[in-house]
Amino acid sequence: MTQDSVQQRLLAAWRECQRHRHFIGYALSSLQMSLPITGERLTRLSDAEVQSLDQFVLRFGKLQDAIGARLLPSVLLYLQEPYEDRPMLDKLHRLEKLGYIEDSEQWQALRILRNRFAHEYPDDPDKNAAILTLAIESVASLTSIMERIDQKLALSSAS
Repeated sequence: MTQDSVQQRLLAAWRECQRHRHFIGYALSSLQMSLPITGERLTRLSDAEVQSLDQFVLRFGKLQDAIGARLLPSVLLYLQEPYEDRPMLDKLHRLEKLGYIEDSEQWQALRILRNRFAHEYPDDPDKNAAILTLAIESVASLTSIMERIDQKLALSSAS
C-alpha cells in the first residue's frame, strides 16, 4: 500500500467520523429541552424527540465503530506502525503510548457502553435513561479522541 493510499484511507476514516460527530451534535441539540434524560421523561418523549434520540443512539454507535475499526487502525498504518494484524488491545496500548488516545481503558469502557445499546429494557425506563445519560456524557470522550488525533496529524486542514 502506497503512502498516498494510506493517507487517503486515513482521511476517509476521518471524514466519516466527522460526519457521525456532526449528526450526534444535531441530535443532541434537538433533544436539548428533554435533557437530562430520566426514566419518566423517556416514557413521555414526542415522536420527534424519539426520532432524535434514535439518531443519537445510531450515530453514537457508528462513531464509536468508525473510530475503532477505521480511524485508529488508519492512524497506526499512517505512522507505519506494524500493528495491522495485532489485537485491538495492543493497538490501543500503542496509540496511548504515542499520545493519540489518553487512556486505552477509557476506550474499552466506551466500547462496552456502545454494546449496551444493543439491549433495550422495555420494562425499565430508568435503566435505559441511565445508559443514555452515560452515552451523552461520553460524547466528550469520543470528541476528545478525535481532537487529539487532529492535533497530532492536522486532519481538519487536510480534508
